[in-house]
Amino acid sequence: MNGHHHPTHHHGPRGANSLFVALGLTLGFAAVEALAGWWSGSLALLGDAGHMVTDSTALGLAALAAWIARRPPSARHSYGLGRIEVLAAAINGLFMLLVVAAIVITAIERLHAVRPVAGGTAMGVAVIGLGVNVLVMLTLSRGEQSINTRAALLHVLGDLLGSIAAIISGAVIYFTGWLPIDPLASLFICALILVSSLRLLREAVHVLMEGVPPHVSLPEVGHAMAGVAGVQSVHDLHIWTAASGQVALSAHVVLTNMNAWNDTLQRLRVLLHERFGIDHVTLQPEPSEQILRLVRPDNN
Repeated sequence: MNGHHHPTHHHGPRGANSLFVALGLTLGFAAVEALAGWWSGSLALLGDAGHMVTDSTALGLAALAAWIARRPPSARHSYGLGRIEVLAAAINGLFMLLVVAAIVITAIERLHAVRPVAGGTAMGVAVIGLGVNVLVMLTLSRGEQSINTRAALLHVLGDLLGSIAAIISGAVIYFTGWLPIDPLASLFICALILVSSLRLLREAVHVLMEGVPPHVSLPEVGHAMAGVAGVQSVHDLHIWTAASGQVALSAHVVLTNMNAWNDTLQRLRVLLHERFGIDHVTLQPEPSEQILRLVRPDNN
């Protein structure tokens, strides 16, 4: 006899829609920035344009994942396809590492062989790019906040920082003529993006490995469940993220009175929902040893 409580989770269209809007804005400006970067000779601008192209791919993947995640559970995928958003976030995190590596290699080459840069053009286009990135970030911030959306936001944040780097380097070159600032600014932005990418990857892998969500303490949940009236103890307790924003729990619950299971189950559901925000619950009731001895007394 199991106690199940599996609420239906459907991702709203806002998350996917905001991602598609962000995709259009990012891809459109990437072409403009790439052309300006090539004409001006600015590595910071070209790097930011390349980053925006990869962001367009990342945003497209994120939007596709958000759309697929809305599909309901099926006989083949009983949990639904919500975890595809976590997978997309992991792929986007790895993608970011490749982008960082490519920009670092190019920046180091530029430090050894400095090239002329049209600072005024680089600065002007980067200012427009900054505005586009701010608009994209605002669009994504209004959508559903999942690990998938946060991965997309990480790419856009990298773009925003890249635009700032291009503005600074363009201004320095325009007013002072000091060319090394261009690759140095790119390296600084890469360091910031690297930290965020690794943090996101660690979170995505943790979810894929079915680790306990960071905001939940497994011992605390176990102790709280064991303190519910009618519960003698709890064992085989597992807590994991079934999909982005959906925490699941399963456990064996040893009861003092098997006949009171329905009431006890309801109390456990209320506790898990109100105190820990866990709604996807599967509980297995078990009789205590004392009850078993009464039912089957020791012949010895």
